[in-house]
Amino acid sequence: MGKITTRYGDGSPLEMSESELLQDLEEGTADASERGRIDPLTREELNHLKDIFSNPYRFVSVEPGNEIVLSYDGAPLKMWRTQISVNRIQCLEIYEKLLGADTLELGHVDYSYKPIKPIVGFEQPLMEKALMTTTAPLFYGAMPNLGLYSQPDGPFPNPAELMPMGKIDEARQAQEAAVEEAVKDIIFVGGSLYESGADGIILDTVGAAGDADFLAGLKATEILKEKYPEICIEFGMAGEFVLGMHGDLTYDGVRLAGLYAQDQVKLAEKAGATIFGPVCNTNTNQTAPWNLSRAITFMKACGEVANIPIHVNMGMGVGAVTVHDNPPIDIVSRASKGMVEICRLDGL
Repeated sequence: MGKITTRYGDGSPLEMSESELLQDLEEGTADASERGRIDPLTREELNHLKDIFSNPYRFVSVEPGNEIVLSYDGAPLKMWRTQISVNRIQCLEIYEKLLGADTLELGHVDYSYKPIKPIVGFEQPLMEKALMTTTAPLFYGAMPNLGLYSQPDGPFPNPAELMPMGKIDEARQAQEAAVEEAVKDIIFVGGSLYESGADGIILDTVGAAGDADFLAGLKATEILKEKYPEICIEFGMAGEFVLGMHGDLTYDGVRLAGLYAQDQVKLAEKAGATIFGPVCNTNTNQTAPWNLSRAITFMKACGEVANIPIHVNMGMGVGAVTVHDNPPIDIVSRASKGMVEICRLDGL
């Protein structure tokens, strides 16, 4: 066999031999297995990934009948990055009617619940109008983004400034206070848009500010589910494990810091999430085969314990996809095919 063309995690191209490809696949799954304390991929699964990367075609796909549902976050925002001059509802119509999207998501350019709260009265009629012109399930989404609750943007002291000063207790108290305010904002905005007809709510990039951010997402999900038993909540993570920025926060008796996807999903289920979006970060210094083998190892373990639908986060630096706003199709298609054919998934 000749050289196999692939890429690094930063998107730069490279050529590999079959033995080098297999070595990277083995090392990738071994890394995930060690970090997550989970089983590595089997020899059969590694050979399947080898075949996917050895395929000479630029684009690969699953066999007809094996397609899965795709959900999206920040769809209008991504279209605006291409400098297409259309409004948000037109973006949704393009996604659905021209690109064939399975689901849609309306989101604001300030993609966090805190800044949306003061303008929720403007978002509600927009949601109602969008529902009149689209057919696919329409979500409303934003991030908990606990960072916005720290000074100078928010009311509480900044933990990132307090911790280097040795004020650990003060930093933790600030995070705990921010959690309570974030929960209120998520419930207010999420509930308002759901009452306006949204088919579901997306909590996106949960845990970006660490375990306190994750806790805010869990608490808000629990309360929204109690208030609206039929609400659909898609719970998407920010990273492959929960950063212990606080360190001592728990939910349902489980310490949040350091949890990987297979443990995150159990708490999301208890909180009432309908769909869970696990994450594995892309390493730009490693190859796409290494990254994909590693990502699939984490996602396979998550799917095996999940009792709710799993939509793996893929794109722009997660799910073994290269770190680009517009990732190359050769890697996107191979990563997607590998995820679907090896993991127990319901969507991407």
